[in-house]
Amino acid sequence: MVLGSKPNILSFIGSHLLLCVLSVQIAFAIAIVTALNSGATAATDSPALTGILGSVAGGLILLAVWTAARGIRTQRKQRDQGRAISELMETVLDTSREWLWAIDDRGNFTFSSRTSTTLLGYDPAELLGRPVSTVIDQDELASSRHSVAGALGDRGSDWAGVVVSCRHRNGAPVWMEVSGKSRQDRDGRSTGFEGTSRLLPAQTVRTLLKERVRERIDKTVHSQMILTAFQPIHDLTTGTITGVEALARFPSDDGRSPDHWFNEATSVGLGGDLEFAALEAALHNTAKLPEHLYMALNLSPETCLDPRLPGFLEQSGLAVDRIVLELTEHLAVDEYAPLLAALAPLRRRGLRIAVDDAGSGFSSMRHILQLRPDIIKLDRSLIAGIDSDQGQRALGAAMVGFAKQIGARIVAEGIETQAELTAVTELGMTSGQGYFLGRPTIRPSDWAAWHKAYTRDSNTL
Repeated sequence: MVLGSKPNILSFIGSHLLLCVLSVQIAFAIAIVTALNSGATAATDSPALTGILGSVAGGLILLAVWTAARGIRTQRKQRDQGRAISELMETVLDTSREWLWAIDDRGNFTFSSRTSTTLLGYDPAELLGRPVSTVIDQDELASSRHSVAGALGDRGSDWAGVVVSCRHRNGAPVWMEVSGKSRQDRDGRSTGFEGTSRLLPAQTVRTLLKERVRERIDKTVHSQMILTAFQPIHDLTTGTITGVEALARFPSDDGRSPDHWFNEATSVGLGGDLEFAALEAALHNTAKLPEHLYMALNLSPETCLDPRLPGFLEQSGLAVDRIVLELTEHLAVDEYAPLLAALAPLRRRGLRIAVDDAGSGFSSMRHILQLRPDIIKLDRSLIAGIDSDQGQRALGAAMVGFAKQIGARIVAEGIETQAELTAVTELGMTSGQGYFLGRPTIRPSDWAAWHKAYTRDSNTL
């Protein structure tokens, strides 16, 4: 403490001594001015007066030098403080886990801290001048702007806690909590925004994702936005179309498959609601199908146990003997007795059961043995290349023999070449579907053409 205060003590003593000297010199100057005013002209020529004036001039010079030196010390101190603050800011920017950013009024980055490299895979220099859509999808960007506008409200120009899904350079989503404020020029016009973004904890992200999935599924279910594509199922002995499989199509341009939609819905407890919505869309379109076609509907075992199902099918107006319920084989069934009991009344009225995707997993034979389905649909993985693979041909032939033993019919799924069609026909499979025979379509004009084809084939026979 003593050593640290020594420069301050010396500065204090020096400044006070300088003030004392200047005070004496000023007193002499005042005395001389007084003498001159009193008319003592002789005194003005004395050497003493000249010395005093010189002393005063020297004091003024000393004062100027001292003032300049003090100004230099002050500037040096301010410069050192500025350098320290700048270094501290650099340290904060380098070590902070939050991403600091700024964008102009056109939405282009004007600043980015180095954290962007860690969080998003972009070096700050790569972001400067580029639009914010580089790291946020357009749909998410529109939603984020709406959230920011809502967060601003009456608070003015700043906001906090807005959750945004950014996009990493590798395409992976990065969920962040964003806070910021708007920037304005002297005239009050907006010049952009600046703020910080921090990574959300994993548990928070999982909860948030569930909420978003739930919102999307609810909106899809209640807005009746699900479309139905029908894929024809052919009698391989005559070539005629005998049925169709109803396939749900969702209003999405992000590449999500129908399976993805159903899996997400199941994860948030809305799997049954989404399946019923897809079922309703399919049944609504049955009036546009030729009356000779049966319709295969994909349902999970859980939905088959739903007490709403019988009434739902009854209200559709479609004859029960034209309905085939396809149970996907890779969905586990803990107990078959409740499932069999729920389906028994419908089966007695003519409803048929199919095990879908048979051959693609270990549980297929258990499904088949327990449910005793009317139709066994062999998965594409078993049909692809069956014309050239002896093992697949042997398994296909065994499935045909097994189906005959239990009174079921085989449908070969995923036939995509003439060679595959020839092979399954030679093995005794009597029904099939696939791109080679007919692609799924949502156009009623295509569905009507199947009726014309059936009429023409019937007349030929």
